[in-house]
Amino acid sequence: MTHVIEVKNLTKRYRDTVAVDDVSFAIEKDTIYGLLGRNGAGKTTVMSILTAQNFATSGDVRVFGMHPYENAKVLSRMCFVRESQKYPDDALAKHAFATARLFFPNWDDDLAHRLVEDFQLPMKTRIKKMSRGQISAVGVIIGLAARAEITFFDEPYLGLDAVARQIFYDRLLEDYTEHPRTVILSSHLIDEVSNLIERVLVIDRGRILMDEATDAVRDRAANIVGDASAVEAFVVGRTVIHRETLGNVASVTVLGALSLADRERLAATGLDVAPVSLQQLIVRTTTANANNAGRAASALDEGALR
Repeated sequence: MTHVIEVKNLTKRYRDTVAVDDVSFAIEKDTIYGLLGRNGAGKTTVMSILTAQNFATSGDVRVFGMHPYENAKVLSRMCFVRESQKYPDDALAKHAFATARLFFPNWDDDLAHRLVEDFQLPMKTRIKKMSRGQISAVGVIIGLAARAEITFFDEPYLGLDAVARQIFYDRLLEDYTEHPRTVILSSHLIDEVSNLIERVLVIDRGRILMDEATDAVRDRAANIVGDASAVEAFVVGRTVIHRETLGNVASVTVLGALSLADRERLAATGLDVAPVSLQQLIVRTTTANANNAGRAASALDEGALR
């Protein structure tokens, strides 16, 4: 296993706000990662620090074994496609591509031209006059055609319709198969990208909640549905991350793989078990984390008042 990025005890503070809180993780070579979490969870801050566009308050960041700050040997091997990427007022898409060609040594002109056709990008329109989706397409084309050893896509789909998003996913997977590299994809559309990503990195409130292979994540939770009393009896002693009740019927999401004995017990009691999608699992895990954080804060407040 080869790590191209290593992060140890990374913290970023903005005055009284802790955006990233003592985070440690490693990114493997030639793997597609999903960097997932809510708005404001710390995803963009982490990517900005890794690409030397922001500075850590404390901790250590190594990319290809080196510090990325003002390090041309590192920065020329990375591409960061930001949702809020800015371009000169008079820039056309061809100007953005020409600049990228100079910076990224693995740039592929043929791929860029094919992607322009795929996204039907207007090449004679100034970027500032383009629609939100067309501007996103400019960034996506740069991110793919650069073929950088590490590519970060920060919410690359904004403004893209369903067809354009699928084109992006298809072209990413096709080119990754032929030219493997490390891709870190930040997205809110978790179910859309779940078949692309090989490893899941979930961040919430500035902390890592999950760092696992996608296949392993899919097996770590189950949804138990049926008679409420039977469901509650089954989940005793298990970690519950979500609970819904309608009349006498309950639906409870529990963490942990179900054993053969568990499944036999469920069948004997007439309870149904269903898999939990990646999006459901992440939403429910982050919601449970927020609820736990809220209860902890309330307990601290109550203690301070005593």
